[in-house]
Amino acid sequence: MKTRALRAMTVLTATAVLGATASTAYAAQYTDRRAPGIVGAWARAWNGTDPQALGALFTADGVYTDEAVAATFRGRKEIAGWKARADTLIDNVHVTVRTTRLDGDRVTVRAVYSGHLKGAPKPFAVPMTTVLDLDRGHCRISSDKDHYSLATVLAQSGLPADWTPPAA
Repeated sequence: MKTRALRAMTVLTATAVLGATASTAYAAQYTDRRAPGIVGAWARAWNGTDPQALGALFTADGVYTDEAVAATFRGRKEIAGWKARADTLIDNVHVTVRTTRLDGDRVTVRAVYSGHLKGAPKPFAVPMTTVLDLDRGHCRISSDKDHYSLATVLAQSGLPADWTPPAA
């Protein structure tokens, strides 16, 4: 009986250790590594008022895609133009980085995107995921893809689902 109890205790202990190790291994897989400084610069550029600051973070042939509005911009000038347009439509545009995950030359950023659409009754704050592909030195962005729910932005803002911004 002692052997059976000892064996059961050993199996339970081993199971607990393996479970803890598996949980730790899983958690480690998704734990943020130190993100490149470009992520902080990217957030500061969105939070700032100088559209050129955002454009300057990209490679000369960089591509910026806002998946929610199905818009793509190529090159620093167009990307800076997109930021300028956003600033004309949204008061207090703000990106708050929550987590980052670096995998090779790709950074996945989970953030909160917030602001107040001009003319809307209320501000919005929605979760956003951005995928940044970086150059080899991690100094510039070659591709940015923003993912957030436009429907949620409009609903939180108190606007109808078919609202479109005024023409530029």
